[in-house]
Amino acid sequence: MKREILISATPQETRVAILEDDVLVELMVDRPDTERIVGDIYLGQVEAVLPGIQAAFVDIGTEKAAFLHVSDVARDYAADEDEDEDEGNGEGKTRRYPPIQDLIQKGQRAIVQVSKEPIGTKGPRVTTQISLPGRFLVYMPDSKHIGVSRKIEDREERARLRALAREILPEDAGGVIIRTVGEELTREVFERELKMLLNTWKKIQRRARSARPPVLIHREAKLTSGIIRDVFSDKVDSLIIDSKEVYNEVKQYLLGVAPELLNRVHLYTEAVPLFDKYGIEEAIREAFQRRVDLPSGGYIIIEPTEALVSIDVNTGRYTGRKDPEKTILRTNLDAAREIARQLRLRDVGGIIVCDFIDMESRANQERVLQELRTYLNRDRARTRAFQVSELGLVEMTRQRVRPPLFQSLTEPCTHCGGTGRVFTPETVVRRIERAIRRVSVDGTERRITIRVHPQVALHILEQEPGLLKRLQKSFHLELDLRDDPLMRQDEFRLLAGPADTDVTARYALG
Repeated sequence: MKREILISATPQETRVAILEDDVLVELMVDRPDTERIVGDIYLGQVEAVLPGIQAAFVDIGTEKAAFLHVSDVARDYAADEDEDEDEGNGEGKTRRYPPIQDLIQKGQRAIVQVSKEPIGTKGPRVTTQISLPGRFLVYMPDSKHIGVSRKIEDREERARLRALAREILPEDAGGVIIRTVGEELTREVFERELKMLLNTWKKIQRRARSARPPVLIHREAKLTSGIIRDVFSDKVDSLIIDSKEVYNEVKQYLLGVAPELLNRVHLYTEAVPLFDKYGIEEAIREAFQRRVDLPSGGYIIIEPTEALVSIDVNTGRYTGRKDPEKTILRTNLDAAREIARQLRLRDVGGIIVCDFIDMESRANQERVLQELRTYLNRDRARTRAFQVSELGLVEMTRQRVRPPLFQSLTEPCTHCGGTGRVFTPETVVRRIERAIRRVSVDGTERRITIRVHPQVALHILEQEPGLLKRLQKSFHLELDLRDDPLMRQDEFRLLAGPADTDVTARYALG
């Protein structure tokens, strides 16, 4: 599989695109005014301990206090997305934790690391189990765990790496996880990176001893540095950068950690913008659409809600030839591949429910589920897809670290409040009618000017031309209609008296 990383950087914004076989699969955006805080380490102070939910709130200096669950205090090691599958974080298992009040008290100072960005109304989530990622290792000061990336599949290599780690790691120095790029790691490289990570941890401890909470004591690598450290390896064909400054920084970093990759780094100097050249801008626009078309002619509809994300699969214009089961199978297989890509591209997290087209064959159901899992394995975030339910749904979870792309780069529509829909002109007219009735019952106004969007005014003139006369006759009021292009389509204003006083709030109840 061909893999490329594109970095487009300006002083105002850095965008990173990851392509697989020339198709955009991941997009990350970093701006100075919305800095990422996942991975940052703070010296915080416990504000409250809530035994009822086995959690505490920690002041780390952010707008909202950070949430600390007992599972992030009491675990015996820190879990990383690269962690060994058979020694993982116990996701899906039931664990028993001691009462949180036995582990942490109000007013206590605590070194915590952000594990999840603030999302919606929630503050950041933090853990006391610190993990410091390097290029080849993740160092965990408070753990004795030695893990190997699940993506290193060779059994002998996994055993060699574990033995190497046990041999080199000083006693009581902590634990490590060997990352995917650490395959064929040498003793020299292991020792050099471990020494660097140990020194980083000592500096963090020194800062914590002399600081007063809340304060930031260690900042995680910026977007570009993190991508080079975590993703760029010999499995990536090329890294293309359109900024001379970033290009020089990347080359300088690689000189020290992976000089063999330098020939894969390229500076883009053409006049056509980098993302335009590779068709990324169009792919980004499509990432904000509800509907995504499939190669077969079918399509999927992606609907985010407060609790979960629902994905519906439809055959669309693809009707096959003779066998309906084959038609459905092909559409579902296309959808499984596209769903996995869209989850990565949109950075969707939490609970996801996929409504594939119903299939009679159990073997075909399993084939679609396996296709989905195969493509989900390419995802750097932890994912888990469950068996097809009795209702024919595939329920899955995806690690949520930061707000999804559409939430980061968009805001709720001021017209519809984020629902994506507004009242029809006919509905607005009925609301106006009810408001005029209230004016007549109140009896304090004799003359009302009705301001509406031009679309509503056009509806009245063309579809209900006798409306104003009917209302004037029924309610004994003087009514005047005016259009206002600055108003929303589902909005109207009632202006009373010669001074045109706005009385909408008094009468427009629904």
